[in-house]
Amino acid sequence: MQIELSSQARPLNQYPLYWAECFGTAPMLPMSRAEMDALGWDSCDIIIVSGDAYVDHPSFGMAIIGRLLEAQGYRVGIIAQPDWHSAEAFRQLGKPNLFFGVTAGNMDSMINRYTADRKIRSDDAYTPDDVGGKRPDRSSIVYAQRCREAFAKTPIVIGGIEASLRRIAHYDYWQDKVRRSILADARADILLYGNAERALVELAWRLANGAAMEDITDIRGTAFFVKELPPDWTVIDSTNVEKPGRVENPPNPYAILDETARTAGADNPAPSADIRLEGKLARVRQKLEKRLKTVVRLPSFNDVKRDPVLYAHANRVLHLETNPGNARALVQNQGGQKIWFNPPPIPLTTGEMDYVFGFDYARVPHPVYGKTRIPAYEMIRFSVNIMRGCFGGCSFCSITEHEGRIVQNRSQGSILREIEAMRDKVPGFTGVVSDLGGPTANMYRIACRSRAIETACRRPSCVYPGICENLNTDHSALIELYRCVRALDGVKKVLISSGLRYDLAVESPAYIEELVTHHVGGYLKIAPEHTEPGPLSKMMKPGMGSYDRFKTLFEKYSRKAGKEQYLIPYFIAAHPGTTDEDMMNLARWLKRNGFRADQVQNFYPSPMATATAMYHSGKNPLKRVRRDNEVVETAKGEKQRRLHKAFLRYHDPANWPMLRAALKAMGREDLIGGGKSQLIPLYQPRDGEAYRSPRRKNSYRGKGSGLKKDRLLTRHTGLPPRK
Repeated sequence: MQIELSSQARPLNQYPLYWAECFGTAPMLPMSRAEMDALGWDSCDIIIVSGDAYVDHPSFGMAIIGRLLEAQGYRVGIIAQPDWHSAEAFRQLGKPNLFFGVTAGNMDSMINRYTADRKIRSDDAYTPDDVGGKRPDRSSIVYAQRCREAFAKTPIVIGGIEASLRRIAHYDYWQDKVRRSILADARADILLYGNAERALVELAWRLANGAAMEDITDIRGTAFFVKELPPDWTVIDSTNVEKPGRVENPPNPYAILDETARTAGADNPAPSADIRLEGKLARVRQKLEKRLKTVVRLPSFNDVKRDPVLYAHANRVLHLETNPGNARALVQNQGGQKIWFNPPPIPLTTGEMDYVFGFDYARVPHPVYGKTRIPAYEMIRFSVNIMRGCFGGCSFCSITEHEGRIVQNRSQGSILREIEAMRDKVPGFTGVVSDLGGPTANMYRIACRSRAIETACRRPSCVYPGICENLNTDHSALIELYRCVRALDGVKKVLISSGLRYDLAVESPAYIEELVTHHVGGYLKIAPEHTEPGPLSKMMKPGMGSYDRFKTLFEKYSRKAGKEQYLIPYFIAAHPGTTDEDMMNLARWLKRNGFRADQVQNFYPSPMATATAMYHSGKNPLKRVRRDNEVVETAKGEKQRRLHKAFLRYHDPANWPMLRAALKAMGREDLIGGGKSQLIPLYQPRDGEAYRSPRRKNSYRGKGSGLKKDRLLTRHTGLPPRK
């Protein structure tokens, strides 16, 4: 077997079109044979099977992938939320000429179906009428197996976020065990991870030109089975990457450039410096090319299943090999089968992002759904995605594991054209753009100052423990975008609903002023996640000093704009590294600052996240993993997880008995009582009776009691009184 990888990428729009491009663009990709007949199709070239309802909008993965393949000339059909109990529903469009593309949808199917307490959800925002249970658990596996039953010899390609996060042996929170790669369980032919446009177009083009699936081994962002390792590759055991020595860093071309510039002078004239520089750069290129022929062998599935420390080690090595500029291939034995993981895909350029988002999307659900409501569509139908990727590196988040740490931006013109199309085509548009954002609201056009540094970097985050000195934090492009969108005809208001990276925003007070003055609808949600150094260090989140600086600027510019606006902070309970004392201190901060959280979230161990490796192994993969190093405390039992959640809702009388018992056990009975500095009252109200402090017996009685209630509510929640 030969595997030849390249560090270059072929532009998405430079492939020869498939012969079926003569059929043109479909109003909606067909979901039935009747629709295929109306389009004049006798068959589909590619059929996409998805766990989501089909909405032809660029916020839905199947729409982007379907329209991209259509633009390449292929006839693409959609099977959305099929009945998985038999293979019959998977035959409804006939046999695809090239392959089935299988995805669980926009979310991992287990996270979509179950709460953090492992309880079944009754709803599903990606299903008509919000009905739960319309997709199976581990949908990618079930759908792929049904496709195989329907048409045994048709290639099966799995992708999407579920496939991305489960591509290696991974801890499964719902079964509380390590499972093998989803590729092995699904019995698919190939897995595409990350942003898959580039890999999918290349794969479809090769299959359409007669290549055999087993011979397609050199596409970045893919995983597949191999019988033997290629003889011309260098194989490194992962323990040699991380243990016992230091992490092997790739050469840094930027450092060589900088060093040469410093040494060039009177004693080193420019011509000599140029000669030395060219020689050094040649050696760097040679070393980087060598990395393209190096594969890192991860501990096997059996090893990581048996040994949590090896699991944490494998997780760390995986995350060290995620930068497309220097990542090496990985291989993992899965019970007798070897799965090969090529390095991540090359990020899309701005031109390619514009190409992908510039298709003629209908921007509405498929007509088959009639007037039924699809909540996920209702939430995003007036929003616009301006970028992809996130360099925050939060350990509990899977965005960077799927979309990557290099932010991929659309051009201003592309964004403005989409808003105009939304204005003109989407029913019910009132002039309010509900969001301009992405994984993070304010990372648009923010990147490393040097392409060479970015290519060589191995840091998991550009903003933790502090903002990297090489990161350009200029928000001017985003400010200009906001102003141009507001100036469009028919646009009355532009809101920013995506999560805001406030430690980045404080580097640009002008951005905060623009945001606060024009784009906050009364409340702005941000996520400090915690107040205590212990859990924050495991989350890779900034300390509360950044929050305080942002809050000061937010309030300053709100007053300047003459607006009454409020920050709503979000926090996570039971995150790895969080003790009972940490949650107690967070609750005290909440009370001291007058916050009462109505909806709170326990830590959710999603597959492949670094924090999930902490949860499972008790080790910290943010550092070199050793058997005798740091032990990460984690709330695992239901009782302790409920306690951590109860601290976030210290004001709820239903939580007071549990909190009293916990505070007594912690020796903090001083926090029980009716004083301002105390957390919960000494006495429990009768069922159905709201708690009333003995010191304020008459505070709700008499004339004007409603006004007093509202003022009390305002003081404790930060929310304005009712009008």
